[in-house]
Amino acid sequence: MASIKLYTAIFGVLMVLSTMQAALEFTGLLEEFYVPIMGVMLLLSTIKAVSVAGWYMHVFDEPRAISYLAIAAVIGVLALIAGAAYSIT
Repeated sequence: MASIKLYTAIFGVLMVLSTMQAALEFTGLLEEFYVPIMGVMLLLSTIKAVSVAGWYMHVFDEPRAISYLAIAAVIGVLALIAGAAYSIT
C-alpha cells in the first residue's frame, strides 16, 4: 500500500490542477479564446480523472486485462458521443 506522503502529494497536485481550472474560468479568457481554453480545461480534467482512478481507486494495481477493458469502454463511450454529436449537426 502506498504511503500517506504519496497520497498527500497527489492531493496537492489535484488541488493545484483544480485551482488552475477555476482561475482559467474566472479570468474571462473563455469568451475570447474558447477552443484553446476548453482544450486546456479538458486536458486538466483528464489528468485529474486518471490520477483519481489510478491512485485513489487503485486501478494501477489491477491486472492488465481489467485496465484494457476499462480503456476499451472509455473509447466506446467516446465513439458514441462523437456519433451522437455528428448526428445532431
